Amino acid sequence: MIKFLHTRIRVSDPDASIAFYRKLGFELGERKDSPQGNKLAFLHLPGNEHFLELTYSPGFEVKFPEDLMHTCVGVPDIIDYCDRLENDGIEIWPGGWREKFSSGDHKMAFVTDPDGYEVEILER
Repeated sequence: MIKFLHTRIRVSDPDASIAFYRKLGFELGERKDSPQGNKLAFLHLPGNEHFLELTYSPGFEVKFPEDLMHTCVGVPDIIDYCDRLENDGIEIWPGGWREKFSSGDHKMAFVTDPDGYEVEILER
């Protein structure tokens, strides 16, 4: 069987990105330099085999078209999770998400990391 192992994204400030993803619940594993001179950080969510590789490449400008890609996390209670993120200073969108969730709308929200990557949040 083939397994999906990790996703790599380029970041412009590794420390800011690590801090952001730690607020989402990721844990920092190893940090190292690649043979090409990239700074790598490996983050994972407890209980998951798939991990997120953050890559900082000196001289590389992180720029991509809006909505090119996103990652997604599933949480047991999206309201509790989003409340926690909001209390930690992370903006949840779309605006008015609490009202939409309480009216029975599909429980899906987004946050944006320091480089503009979107993280989708679904209740699972």
